[in-house]
Amino acid sequence: MSEQRPFKVLGIQQVAVGGLDKGKLRRFWVDIMGFNYASTYRSESENVDEDICEIGSGAFKVELDLMQPIDPEAKPRVHDPALNHVGLWIDDLAAAVDWLEAQGVRFTPGGIRKGAAGFDVCFIHPKGNEKSPIGSEGVLVELVQAPEAVCEAFTALADSATS
Repeated sequence: MSEQRPFKVLGIQQVAVGGLDKGKLRRFWVDIMGFNYASTYRSESENVDEDICEIGSGAFKVELDLMQPIDPEAKPRVHDPALNHVGLWIDDLAAAVDWLEAQGVRFTPGGIRKGAAGFDVCFIHPKGNEKSPIGSEGVLVELVQAPEAVCEAFTALADSATS
């Protein structure tokens, strides 16, 4: 890319996994793997009933969203594919969206908005199109505005790794 990227991807914020039965997902991820259940989010417009689980702590906590469709026949189909999306902490979401759009990246409809965990989010479409030819090659990618504490923690981690 000829232009300097005006944002940083700090780390993984979340991974979202879908299935027809979030109870089975919880049995594996919470009961077997040890993630902690945090809350439930339900949205008719997004066709999702999801359990938000977590592992880790502080700025390095990673969210795992266990998603089941409210209506398995409706869209979006949050269970197909099973790896629904990967969320990335971004230090400056607005700058990221502007720059990525200028590079030809395709976003899903809806723009920047509040996500299930309360952070500003937007999604990169898995497939490019004629107008915006760059997609994320089959996996939906959620960009998540990192709060200041997360930005500071990742900066301190990076600084300590280089000193």
